[in-house]
Amino acid sequence: MKRTLLIFLLLNFSFLGRPGEIGKEVTIPLPTKAQLRWQNYEQTMFVCLDPATWQGREYDNHSVSLNRINPALLNTDQWCRVAKSWGAGLILFVAKHTGGFCWWQTATSGYGIRNTPWKNGKGDVLRELSESCKKYGLDLGIYVYPGDDTWGAGVGSGGITKDPSKQEGYNKVFRQQMKEVLTSYGPVHEVWFDGSCHIDVNDILEKYASDAVILQGPMANLRWVGNEDGYAPFSNWYTLNSKDLKTGVSTAIQSDPFGDAYAPVEIDVPLLKNKGHKWFWSPNTDSLLLTTEQLMKTYYKSVGRGAVLLLNSTPDTTGLIPESHVTAYQAFGDEIKRRFEKPVYKTKGTGNFLELKFPQPTEINHVVLQEDLSFGQRVLAYRIEVINEQGHWQEVYSGTSIGFKRICCFNPVVVKQIKVSFTNTKANPQITNFAVYNMTGIRLEPENRNDSGKFYDGITRKNGTDQKEESGIEIGSWNTKSFNNTQWKAMSFDLTKYVTKIGQYEVNFEATDNPKVSGLEFRDWELEMYGGKAKNEIELLKGTSIFRITRSQQTLDEFPTILKLKIKARSAVTSGRITIKRLIY
Repeated sequence: MKRTLLIFLLLNFSFLGRPGEIGKEVTIPLPTKAQLRWQNYEQTMFVCLDPATWQGREYDNHSVSLNRINPALLNTDQWCRVAKSWGAGLILFVAKHTGGFCWWQTATSGYGIRNTPWKNGKGDVLRELSESCKKYGLDLGIYVYPGDDTWGAGVGSGGITKDPSKQEGYNKVFRQQMKEVLTSYGPVHEVWFDGSCHIDVNDILEKYASDAVILQGPMANLRWVGNEDGYAPFSNWYTLNSKDLKTGVSTAIQSDPFGDAYAPVEIDVPLLKNKGHKWFWSPNTDSLLLTTEQLMKTYYKSVGRGAVLLLNSTPDTTGLIPESHVTAYQAFGDEIKRRFEKPVYKTKGTGNFLELKFPQPTEINHVVLQEDLSFGQRVLAYRIEVINEQGHWQEVYSGTSIGFKRICCFNPVVVKQIKVSFTNTKANPQITNFAVYNMTGIRLEPENRNDSGKFYDGITRKNGTDQKEESGIEIGSWNTKSFNNTQWKAMSFDLTKYVTKIGQYEVNFEATDNPKVSGLEFRDWELEMYGGKAKNEIELLKGTSIFRITRSQQTLDEFPTILKLKIKARSAVTSGRITIKRLIY
């Protein structure tokens, strides 16, 4: 149920480029209880275990006999202890990944834990995890992949079978699977539809998951951030337009501080991401473990920008999270506590500004701000100033969004007084935490600030190193003789070597004389990706000649990425170049 609050606009929103009118009624979307509960976690933990773990792959290709899948030491209590060690409030378990293997007792498939030697086929990992979560005070989330290779609904299919004659049968199977996982294992507080869901399970979600947040699909009330790089946009708005949310595949790029729907973003990132990117365990991968410092950078750019961090864990073939990983999580949790457990001073309140006065000059280098989201996300811009040792006001930080939490870090400064001023708001700010810190033994790097919400990064290889091309990578061009205004010309662009990472990309047909208008018309565009047609992963941005591509599934080397479309000229004279860029927040 959508909750909103009506207020009267009293400020001019010039900062964000949208003028306000005095006395104008403004709707502030409010979170549901489920969304508030989820945002309060701050950190959650993925658990990715699959036959792919035994195969040393990222996707199950059914190359391992079920007789080999016997995680004899599997201990869900250990998973929960690891989650608690770094502050996670929920475990999101991959109960079924793309290959279709089911980790619970189900009669819907012959490919699952009941067909393995583990506990003589009587084991149920989902049940054991549910019981462990209750024991350790953690909430449970469930990932059931909408597709299933055993039915010919592969990676990125959203549950659509390649053979249409199998669709009705698989729909019944998937609906039954969703009923089972949502009704037999206690309350479920998060449901993950990786890459969206095209099978109608809305009635099941309404009946059995009304207290859960849902990522992707028609019932989504969360959004994927749009990458797996571990960071939210600097301006992280929880609202967007309803029409974008209803697509089921909206990301942070659709954020709008004046949107009418509330759906915050989630940051999913692997622990095995240090010069690599692995969601499932395989031998000799400890070199990929993120260091504590790398994890803290991720923390600042995810939790510290008001998002929820979903950090992955990878049990090995014994069923345990490896000790080297356990150590990494513990060190991460310890460092979070060391830095943020004890503020120098803190306060809370309402109004256009808050102040703290120190009894003696004090060195500080961090501020944490938090809004009471039960009133909605209200702050649009703010400024932090201090009275320094010379007795002068000095600005040390300025920002845009706050939301559930904003970590503001700056060079150390000795102060007598500090003030945060809310320079642009939708309504009276409701601040639950204005905390000041002085953290030692850390190096502060300049913050990458991008108030617009996105910029572009074209990467190519030159002389063996990565080089940025700010204008994008040119993948083609056209001249006045390439197209005419009477005939459609079929074109194909192989994007495989450019679309190599999870994320969002834009292919731009940019005219030489007018970069904003190509002079071209397009029709019948389609994208080949994940080994088939990817219908929902491409869109032509309204009023432009830019195609946005979303790659939400791990790259598979054997699957090409090809854009096909038909083009004709709007007029007889046009020329330009075609570029591709990856969106970076």
